[in-house]
Amino acid sequence: MMPTKAENYPIIYVRGYAMTPGEISDTVETPYMGFERGGTKVRQTWDQKVIRHYFESPIIRLMKDYGYRDVYSDGRVIEGQIPEKSIVIYRYYDSADADFGTGQVPSIAEAARGLLELIKNIRQQVCSTGAIKLSDFKVHLVAHSMGGLIVRAFLQNDSITTRAERELVDKVFTYATPHNGIDMAGFNVPSSFGLWDMSNFNRKVMAEYLGLPPNSARVDTLDGKFPVERFFCLVGTNHRDYPTAAGFSRRLAGEMSDGLVRIENATVQGAPRAFVFRSHSGPYGIVNSEEGYQNLVRFLFGNVRIDGSLVVEAVPLPPSVKKEKDQGKEIRGSYYFESTVAPRGATTYRLTERRRDTFSAILREYDDLMKPPLAQKPRSPLLFSTFLDTEKITEGKAIVFAIDLQVSSTGYTIENIVYKQHIEGEYLYRNTITVKATPQLGGGFDVHYVFTDENWSEGFGTKAITSADGRQFIIKIMTPKGFKADLHLNASMFA
Repeated sequence: MMPTKAENYPIIYVRGYAMTPGEISDTVETPYMGFERGGTKVRQTWDQKVIRHYFESPIIRLMKDYGYRDVYSDGRVIEGQIPEKSIVIYRYYDSADADFGTGQVPSIAEAARGLLELIKNIRQQVCSTGAIKLSDFKVHLVAHSMGGLIVRAFLQNDSITTRAERELVDKVFTYATPHNGIDMAGFNVPSSFGLWDMSNFNRKVMAEYLGLPPNSARVDTLDGKFPVERFFCLVGTNHRDYPTAAGFSRRLAGEMSDGLVRIENATVQGAPRAFVFRSHSGPYGIVNSEEGYQNLVRFLFGNVRIDGSLVVEAVPLPPSVKKEKDQGKEIRGSYYFESTVAPRGATTYRLTERRRDTFSAILREYDDLMKPPLAQKPRSPLLFSTFLDTEKITEGKAIVFAIDLQVSSTGYTIENIVYKQHIEGEYLYRNTITVKATPQLGGGFDVHYVFTDENWSEGFGTKAITSADGRQFIIKIMTPKGFKADLHLNASMFA
């Protein structure tokens, strides 16, 4: 009896928040709770025009690309045996519909307990023939928005699940989940705001159903209850296209959000994450997107993880600003770090993109990079966490992907006076780096790179500096202006 592979584990989709009774009714009336919804429009990144792109939906793509199937037959849920490659929709909102239940919306904790029962039932159905041992059974959990909080309550709250029950979950993928709550106009949703159960996104309320200390300042931690490296957060950065509440939500959430969830609240501490120019939901929503799907399948089924970070060695100043600094004047400055990652052949999507124009770039002050407080390390920007799949290699033996990396200044102040001679946003570094990582028979990788703004990406490139353990690769970066940094790539096999 062969152990079950990750690409065969059942997938359970946990949909997001439905606000009004009408939205709950619409949700219940949809067989796949939105997981079947596709899209036909993509925003062009440079001019905001719309191009036509048919994304058929996550459920159809999983069926076509990986051989998954749903668990409906003749309009009913299959009660007997189901295959490993099953997609199951967790319909926790059914009880809130007057036709199917009491009309009472379940609490987060109640929904988490229901998820446990669903997983147990699926295990019995999948393992009923004995071809798969109960001990080998696992599921992937995929969740949108509040669905991710239901999953976390399942994984973290000791009053809901045991350690053995949590170990039934192999990986978790969340789209646009408010892991640290929802803030509107700079304030956390109050716990007293019971209308439409919005209090579920108050941090005090969240700490209770997540099993965290009651006075937790932040609630975006798994608290050691589940491996963070197996928990992925996909973050939306397009606030403009979120249509809910006639645009009122996106105005309150602000620019650094997906229209509902602030970027800073959409991740779990220490977990891998990607950033995509998609809104919380709607025609340009994060679930019904090629970007979402490509991140989903690479995380669930891929076998390589690459993390990129930038260790800055020197940050230059414009000559006139440096002159003022050499005279002993106080100079203050901050810097944007932008990074976009796309695998070879990706013409309609990017796996992750953090950009100034979508308010998702990483911001660091000079002291963060070069003069951290005593006993603290510099805050080197973590640019990306990307999952790739050697099964998707179309030519040769190397995994090939491009990193579009840009570093720019926000401007400078001299003795607290804004310096106006310098052009705001002037780039200190800007280039596209093509990385070619070839898995080795004895383990590890052989990594080469090409600076493709000056050279053709087809070339073999320069061999990256390799660490002693063979897991970290360093690409030296420098410019005539004097910017110097090491791009660190941590590469490891992931299953």
